[in-house]
Amino acid sequence: QVQLVESGGGLVQPGGSLRLSCAASGNILSLNVMGWYRQRPGKERDMVAAISSTGNTNYAESVKGRFTIYRDNAKNTVYLQMNSLKPEDTAVYYCNLRMASVYWGQGTQVTVSS
Repeated sequence: QVQLVESGGGLVQPGGSLRLSCAASGNILSLNVMGWYRQRPGKERDMVAAISSTGNTNYAESVKGRFTIYRDNAKNTVYLQMNSLKPEDTAVYYCNLRMASVYWGQGTQVTVSS
């Protein structure tokens, strides 16, 4: 069984920062990709950022330069540091783990509003 537990969402003003965390537990393979997706109201779920267990990263164009993804392999935890947040970043953010199968967290709400 694999479980992903997210934390760190909330309400923030435009220009502010938040950090999301996602801790994976269970039978985690050493080679994997962890990432963050988001689903905005009325939209499909889109990839925000991903990082492999070897440290390779990938970002959506809309968040490059503002968001940073990093991980602690010893803790099977991935983080998403979000700076210069905009109202259009408002979404439910989901943690994702890809190995032989794909696993999802329960989602955490991020609201950017004044």
